[in-house]
Amino acid sequence: MTRESAQPIRGPQVSEDTWVEVLRSVDQTYQELVEHQVELEERNAELEGIRAFMASVLGAMTDVLLVCGPEGQILEVNRAFLQLSGQPREAVRGIQLVELFDPSERDALRRDLHVLRGGGVVATVERQLCVAAGTTPLDLSATARRDKRGRFIGAVLIGRPVGELRRAYKEMEASHRALKEAQTQLVRSEKLASLGRLLAGVAHELNNPISFVYGNAHALERYTAKFETYFERVEAGASRDDLMALRQELKLDRAVRQLRSAVSGALEGAERVRDIVESLRRLSAEGTGQIETFDLAETSKIAAQWVIKGRSADVPLTVQAEDAVLARGRPGHIQQVVMNLIQNALDAMEGVAQPCIALSVRGEGERAVLEVGDCGPGVPEDVSLRIFDPFFTTKPVGKGTGLGLSISYKIVEENDGTLSVANRPEGGAVFRLTLPLGDA
Repeated sequence: MTRESAQPIRGPQVSEDTWVEVLRSVDQTYQELVEHQVELEERNAELEGIRAFMASVLGAMTDVLLVCGPEGQILEVNRAFLQLSGQPREAVRGIQLVELFDPSERDALRRDLHVLRGGGVVATVERQLCVAAGTTPLDLSATARRDKRGRFIGAVLIGRPVGELRRAYKEMEASHRALKEAQTQLVRSEKLASLGRLLAGVAHELNNPISFVYGNAHALERYTAKFETYFERVEAGASRDDLMALRQELKLDRAVRQLRSAVSGALEGAERVRDIVESLRRLSAEGTGQIETFDLAETSKIAAQWVIKGRSADVPLTVQAEDAVLARGRPGHIQQVVMNLIQNALDAMEGVAQPCIALSVRGEGERAVLEVGDCGPGVPEDVSLRIFDPFFTTKPVGKGTGLGLSISYKIVEENDGTLSVANRPEGGAVFRLTLPLGDA
C-alpha cells in the first residue's frame, strides 16, 4: 500500500465565520427567551394586581353581587352578600340562583334569566332575599354575560338592600315629626312666657276701668233704691206735700242729674275693658291659621305697648308709620315676633340713663318693612353672627333661654319674611323685619 492510500479520510472543513454565526444565533434565541420570560412575569404581576384590585373592589361593595353561569348556578358572590345572608361562601357556590330567594319569586327569576339569554333587558325590580331572620328586600338589577362570540355564559346580578334604608327613613320621619312637634311646643312656650310677662300690666290696665264700672254701678244701685222708695210712696197714695218732703229728703233732683253721669261713666269703663280684651284676644291668638293681609303698623304698635306696660317700664315709644302698611302673614305670629324684639330691647337697655324705643313701618318696593330700634349699647359684631342661633344668649344664667330671637327668626321665615340686626348710627341696635306687601 502506498503512503497516499494510508492517510485518513477527512470531512468538509467548517469555517470560523460559520461557528461565529451559530453562536450569535444561540445568543439571540436565549435573549428572546429571557425577554419573553420577563414579559410573561410582568403580565402575571399585572394580572395579579388586577385580580387583587377586583377583589378589593368587590369586598368594599355595599351592594350584593351575584355571578351565575348559563344554567343559573352560582359562580361567585361578594362579601356584602355573605354578611347579609349569613351563609359561608362554600355553601353558596354551585347552587341555583333561584334557591337564594323567596319561593314565591323563583319563577319570576327564571323568567328574568330566560329574557337575558334571549338578548332582552331586565328592569330593576324588588326581590326578597332569604336571610337567617327570614327575608329582606333587594332592589335587584341583572345583566347578561357573553363571550367573544356573543354566546350567553351567565348573568351578573347586583342588589341594593332597602330594608335598612326603609327603617332609616321611618326613623328619620319619626324624628322629623318629633322635631316639628318640639318646635311647635317651643313656639307656644315662648309665647306663653311672653304673655306671662304682660300679666302685671294687664292687671293694672283692667283694674282702672273695672273699678270705674264698679263704683258707678254702686252709685246706680243707691239711686235705684231712692227711686223705688219714692215710687212706693206714690203708689201708696201719699199727699203732694209728703212727696215733696220725701223728694227733698232723698235728694232726687241731684240723683237725676248724677244718674246720666253714672251711666255714661259705666259705659265708658265697659268700653275700655272691651278694647283691652279685644287687644289681648288679638295678641294671644295662636296664629296657626291661614296667611292673611293685616296692618303691620297697628299690629306692631299694639304688641309694643303691651310689652312696655307689662314691664311697667317708663320708656318712651315713638312710632313712625305710613297711614296703612298692609303686609301678608299670620298676625298672631308677627305680634309674637314684635313682642320678642321689644322685650329684647328692654333687656338690652337695663341701666341705660335715657332708654327709648322707636318703631318705623313703611313700604319698600314689594316688601313691608318694620324696624325696631333702641338706645342701648348696640350689638357687637361677634354677637350679631350668632344672635339668631338657638340657645345663644348674652344674659346671665336664669335670665334668658336663648330661644326668643331664634324662634322669631324661624317664624319670620315661615311667613316668607326676613329678620336681621344692625347697629344704628346714633347708637343702639335695630332689628329689621320684612314681609310681603298685602293687597288693599
